Amino acid sequence: MTYHFENPSQETLFDYLRQAKTIAVVGLSSRTETVAYQVSHIMQEAGYKIIPVNPKLAGETILGETVYASLLDITEPIDIVNVFRRSEFLPEVARDFVKTEAKVFWAQLGLENEDAEQILREAGREHIVMNRCIKVEYQAMKALS
Repeated sequence: MTYHFENPSQETLFDYLRQAKTIAVVGLSSRTETVAYQVSHIMQEAGYKIIPVNPKLAGETILGETVYASLLDITEPIDIVNVFRRSEFLPEVARDFVKTEAKVFWAQLGLENEDAEQILREAGREHIVMNRCIKVEYQAMKALS
């Protein structure tokens, strides 16, 4: 049987977005043609603070924000961790996530991983979204308001 993650309700996704102010983006690069960059730019324009996380670019600036090597290096509160890394890297990100106070683990469209879900749930972290685009959900929420 193939693994399929069950996302929270649409209303819950909207609640996550309504309550969030800060989004740490794991896998954000400075390449403007990437989906990660485009989505993060739109979310930033929508009023969210974007915190780029990319070990190769640590200390540089993307979208006017300093890039961190790891989630664990970020000192300010994080509401959503938006992950743009291939599915096989999600458990690694989940292990870092549970060591932070971040509220929502959000894996972008096309990404889900059973081991990552297990790591998060075993740590008591229940706010998990996988295989959904944060920009699409944000725009759907805005269309309803």
